[in-house]
Amino acid sequence: MKKYVIGLDYGTDSVRAVLIDTENGSEITSSVSYYQRWKEGRFCNPSANSFRQHPSDHMEGLEKTISEVVRESGIPPEQIVSICIDTTGSSPLPITSDGTALAMVPGFEENPNAMMILWKDHTAIPEAEEINTLARTWGGEDYTKFEGGIYSSEWFWAKILHINRIDEEVKNTAFTWMEHCDYLTYLLSDHKDLTTFKRSRCAAGHKAMWNESWDGLPSEEFLNRLDPSLGELRRRLYRKTYTSDEIAGYLNEEWAAKTGLSTKTIIAVGTFDAHSGAVGAKVEENTLIRIMGTSTCDIMVASREAIGDRTVKGICGQVDGSVIPGLIGLEAGQSAFGDVLAWYKDILMWPVQQVMMYSESISEAQKAKLVAEMETGLIRKLTLEAEKIPLSDSVPIALDWINGRRTPDADQELKAAISQLSLGTKAPHIFKALVNAICFGAKKIVDRFEEEGVKINKVIGIGGVARKSPFIMQTLANVLDMPIVVAASDQTPALGAAIYAAVSAGIYPTVQEASMKMGSGFEAEYQPKAEEVQHYRELMQQYQKLADFVEYNTKLKNSRKELQNS
Repeated sequence: MKKYVIGLDYGTDSVRAVLIDTENGSEITSSVSYYQRWKEGRFCNPSANSFRQHPSDHMEGLEKTISEVVRESGIPPEQIVSICIDTTGSSPLPITSDGTALAMVPGFEENPNAMMILWKDHTAIPEAEEINTLARTWGGEDYTKFEGGIYSSEWFWAKILHINRIDEEVKNTAFTWMEHCDYLTYLLSDHKDLTTFKRSRCAAGHKAMWNESWDGLPSEEFLNRLDPSLGELRRRLYRKTYTSDEIAGYLNEEWAAKTGLSTKTIIAVGTFDAHSGAVGAKVEENTLIRIMGTSTCDIMVASREAIGDRTVKGICGQVDGSVIPGLIGLEAGQSAFGDVLAWYKDILMWPVQQVMMYSESISEAQKAKLVAEMETGLIRKLTLEAEKIPLSDSVPIALDWINGRRTPDADQELKAAISQLSLGTKAPHIFKALVNAICFGAKKIVDRFEEEGVKINKVIGIGGVARKSPFIMQTLANVLDMPIVVAASDQTPALGAAIYAAVSAGIYPTVQEASMKMGSGFEAEYQPKAEEVQHYRELMQQYQKLADFVEYNTKLKNSRKELQNS
C-alpha cells in the first residue's frame, strides 16, 4: 500500500497544504487559504509595528486546505499516514487552561493582545532590551549566548512580557502561551494534556532560550527579575522539547471529521517554516539555505564537532536538532527582504489609490482594471528598467532595515535610509538601490558566519523571490561572489514538513535519508559575473559607511533619550 503525508506551511499571508508521495516527494495536490481578517488589515497597526493575527484565520485555513487535498486526491484516508505543520516564528499566542486560544473566548474576540503576536511584531523593543541587559549583568547564566548573544523583540519572552505589562486582563486570564506551530499541532492532536504535550525543539531553542545545558528554559529566578508573571508562567510551560521527526499524537475525532482523515493519522511535532524549508531543499553541512520571501531566514547545519564549544555571535541561535536531529541548526536572517520592495510598490501605488480612484473621468470598472494592471505589472516593469541601468550610472545607496535588523546583531530600533539621491534619480534607480540593499544585508550575514568559523561552500535559494526574480538572484550572486542554485519546488517548507511527517510515520529512518529521497530538485543556477563583482564590492563599502552612520546616530539618540528620562 502506497503511503502519503501532508505538510502544512503557515506563512504570513496564507496557509498551504501539500499532499506528498513518500516514495519520491512528488506533489499529488495542494490547497491554499488566505487569512481573511489579516487581508482586511484587522488587528494590526503598521505605524506602531504591531502585527496580530486571529487564530480563526488559521483554524479556517487548516480545515479548508486539508479537506480539499484529501477530497481532490481521492486517496483513501488510511493511506495518508502523517501530518506535520510548520509556521512563522516566533509567533506566540495566549492559551486558557483547557487549551483554547484566548481570542476564541467570549470577551477577547476583538482584543489584539489576546491574539497571535506575529513574528514581525516589534512592539516589545524595550522588553527585549531589558532581557539583554539582565542577561549580561545579573551574575548568573547568560541565557542569550545560544541566541547569538542578543535577544530580539521578535521573540517569545519579550512579546509575552510586553503583553503582560499593557493588558492586565490578558495576563490574568491566560493560563499559558504556545508558539503557533505548537498550538496548531495541539489543536489536531488527541494529546490534550498541556503539561506533557510535546513542544517544538526548534521554536523553544531559537526563540525561548531553551537549552539542555541549563536543563530547559531560563531559570525562574532570572524570569522573576524581569517580572514575576514570567516566573509563574515558566511553571506552566515545559522542560523537555522534541524534534519534528517525533510523534506528538494522533488526529483527534473532531478534526478527523472536519478533514476527512482517520484518527490513526500521526501528528508530528511542529516546527518553523525556514527550518522545514531547509530540509525540503536537501540541506547539508557547509550549505547556506536562504528562504526568501517577505523576510529571509538563513539556515545552516553543522556537526557538534565542527561547532565545538563556540557560540556564533549575532545570529538567531544555534540549537541541537532544530533542523536535523543530531546536527546543530544555525539560524540568521533579514527582518525584511521582499517587504522592502513591497513597501516601495505601495509608495508608488499611492497616487493611483488616492487620486485616480476618486476620478470622475473613468468608470468604476475601468478604475478597478487599471489598479489590477498596475498591481500586477509595476514590479515587473521596474525590474526591466533597473536591469538596463549601466554600471556607470549613479545609483543611490540604501539600507534594508525597513523593519529593523534581525542579523547580524539584532537591533529592531534601526531604520532604513537612502542616500545619494539627485535630480537624475528615477524610480528604477531607487528600485535598483533597494535590490542592492537587500543583497548587501545578505552579504553581512554570510560574512558573519565565515568570520565565526562556519564555512559556506554552497548557497541554495528557496521561496517566492528566489523563483520569480532572476534579477535579484543574479544581483545576489554578484554581491556574494558565489554561485546560487534555486530549489524547483514551489512549496519547499511544506515539502520539508512532509519529510518530517514521513520520518515520524517510520517510512524513513532518518531526516537526512528522507530529505535526499523526497527533497526538491533545482531549476536554476546563477554564477557571479566577474565584471560586476568588483563594482558591487565598491558599492558594499558605501553601504557599510551609511550603515555605520545610521547605527551611530540611532545609538546617540537613544543615549540622549535615556539621559532625559533619568
